[in-house]
Amino acid sequence: MRGVPESILAFSGYDPADERRREALCATGNGYFATRGAWAGSVAGDRHYPGTYLAGYYNRLADRIGDASAENESLVNLPDWLPVTFAVDDGVWWTPDTSEVVEYDVELNTLRGVLTRRFLLRDPAGREIRGVERRLVSMADAHLAAQTLAVTAVNWDGRLRLGTAVHGDVTNSGVERYRKLAGRHLTDVTPLVANGNLLVTATTSQSHHRVSVGTRTIASHNDSRLSGWLTNTDTASAYAELTVDVTAGDVVTIEKIAAVHGSRDVGISEPQLATMLALDNAPPFGEVLEAHVLAWSQLWRRFDVDLEETYDGTPTALRLNIFHLLQSVSPHSADTDAGVPARGLHGEAYRGHVFWDELFVFPVLTLRLPELTRALLRYRCRRLPAARQAARRLGCRGAMYPWQSGSDGREESARIHLNPLSGHWTEDATYRQRHVGLAVAYTMWQYVEVTGDLDFLADNGAEVIVEVARFFADLAEYDAGRDRYVIKDVVGPDEFHTRIDNNAYTNVLAVWLFGIAARALERLPAWRRTELVESLGLRQEEQNHWEELTRRMYVPFHDGVISQFEGYERLAELDWPEYRKRYGDIRRLDRILEAEGRDVASYQVSKQADVLMLLYLLPRRDLYTLMERLGYPLTAGILRKTVEYYLARTCHGSSLSAVVHAWGLATLDPDRALAFLEQALHSDAGDKQRNETTAEGIHLAAMAGSADVVQRCFTGLTTTNDVLRFGPHWPAKLGRLRMALRYRGHRLLADISDATVTVTVDPAPGPAIEVRCHGRSRQLQPGDSHTWTTLT
Repeated sequence: MRGVPESILAFSGYDPADERRREALCATGNGYFATRGAWAGSVAGDRHYPGTYLAGYYNRLADRIGDASAENESLVNLPDWLPVTFAVDDGVWWTPDTSEVVEYDVELNTLRGVLTRRFLLRDPAGREIRGVERRLVSMADAHLAAQTLAVTAVNWDGRLRLGTAVHGDVTNSGVERYRKLAGRHLTDVTPLVANGNLLVTATTSQSHHRVSVGTRTIASHNDSRLSGWLTNTDTASAYAELTVDVTAGDVVTIEKIAAVHGSRDVGISEPQLATMLALDNAPPFGEVLEAHVLAWSQLWRRFDVDLEETYDGTPTALRLNIFHLLQSVSPHSADTDAGVPARGLHGEAYRGHVFWDELFVFPVLTLRLPELTRALLRYRCRRLPAARQAARRLGCRGAMYPWQSGSDGREESARIHLNPLSGHWTEDATYRQRHVGLAVAYTMWQYVEVTGDLDFLADNGAEVIVEVARFFADLAEYDAGRDRYVIKDVVGPDEFHTRIDNNAYTNVLAVWLFGIAARALERLPAWRRTELVESLGLRQEEQNHWEELTRRMYVPFHDGVISQFEGYERLAELDWPEYRKRYGDIRRLDRILEAEGRDVASYQVSKQADVLMLLYLLPRRDLYTLMERLGYPLTAGILRKTVEYYLARTCHGSSLSAVVHAWGLATLDPDRALAFLEQALHSDAGDKQRNETTAEGIHLAAMAGSADVVQRCFTGLTTTNDVLRFGPHWPAKLGRLRMALRYRGHRLLADISDATVTVTVDPAPGPAIEVRCHGRSRQLQPGDSHTWTTLT
């Protein structure tokens, strides 16, 4: 990868082994759908994977693995609208795989949301074709995409053959370890040619979602419009071809508009008709591009984090990560009821499911586009009935949200997992990660703290928060020997250790939630509080028990360190130098050890140190207060020792680990915190050897989390208790930060360096807000500005 301007992600040269990763990094999307950055017309295989994914369109397939049955729900790969191909006479279609690659460059402009591919190919006869392809998925119109390809006959005269298609014979086969399982999700695949447009309409086999993908194509020769397209269909695809006589230097251009609709869309009659109407009414490429660039410019005014180029590559990587966040969830996501997919809309890893790590995404969204956060949180609200059913199956009241969620909120985690190193299928117990509900409740409360949106709290948020609190209160058991409450048989965010007791992250965050549930009820109007208490059958005894749990929950410690879980210190120590020497990359120690016939759960090894998550979620003063109330007073020394302890025992197998460690080190060791920020920033776009799984989809939470390290961690930004606080530990190496924020209905501009913090409130109607920095508060009215310095 090479950097050009900070808004450009660029790759030079054709690298077959890296193409699938590049395709994920060069995907274009708009929050409604996204298309991978594959060569237009490539076929799914080891080198390419042209996938298109529509938010929320899942389908369930069943398999037999040995004597066991398995059922998996996946985000469905849609018909491929990309193919734009060219050939000489009746020869094969030219691609980087069928021709000699003389030049090949790909650039993704993250400011404009446009992918450009430039190439020069040569055939065995020495004929050369130079081409430029541009591609976008419209941020202005959720259902449109657009593409142009201009090819030049460099040194030959003859007949140029052009092709375009919509391919409907597609499967989900983008993740190698899933390929032995069923992957054909589309049935009733119907290709159609209508008014010269190509369409493929299909239905998902189990969920019965109907989808329609269509294209409208025109071509020109030296700026003169061409006609004579020959169209045809087969059992799954629609095609069109055109031939034109060219001489050396001639330029032939194809312009293609694509439209995508599905039966879950609002405001349509049915998908095929909607797609046909969209193609009939869509403007030409230039106008689609203009509207798209304007929409992106408006998004960037909200989301840009203006960072001086004083730390190598940081602004470029930061913008790329925010760009992919906005391609995965945008204002167009509001009506999709699809949540936040952990791998974006960029591939098929995790089967497109929604995980707890939306926790890392919402802080970036809420502080800039709170109405989008509100819409995305509704995904969890609508699946509260499923979470209640899951809790009841465990014999608990309240709501238990699943580790992996898809269409309807049931647990979608696989029960067995393929280790590609050993070829063994092993038990997957990650579904015991009960902590997901804590993350759901946390994000809802943080949204309310930032926005002051008491209507959301009354309509939806309080009910979810209270129901999750009830579940964890029932999960807690009284331990007479300790005279404390314990939570047993869970899995923490670390994932390596299953069926553990008293995971510190789970226990502490549950205690936090019990206090927040009480506060959420207090903030409701009296009439709504009465309604909610009545409808939930919430007794005062339950609320009293929450208060007791905030004083009597057990938290394990050993040797002055917060234990990841009870008994962690009794596990064997791993010979870290030996394993690094033997394997090099040891991030997936669970797979390495299983292939050796060992069990990672027998060792003091963490995929991600989930104890340190507490430092990410809770401001230090709040964590100190909570632990003091429990009878476990914390000191800076305990926290430092805890961070160091887990740093030495973490293999960083999770892309989120670098985000969490940067947070934990920000006040303790700023230089090491910056090093972890660098890792987080390049979790997908860095060293291709370390980021090979990116080919299956980006790691959305790590991308958003890297931005959050900059916007909240190093600035010390918190929004608790009706006060916007800054407590910066700003690294001088990062220079100066400027960013726009939304808080309590106001738009703010924050300007932060290692010496000063300036907050300016835009002129607008509304009350004053309290802003506190370096222990000093100011009431800022709309139009006010104030600067705090570190010296006074």
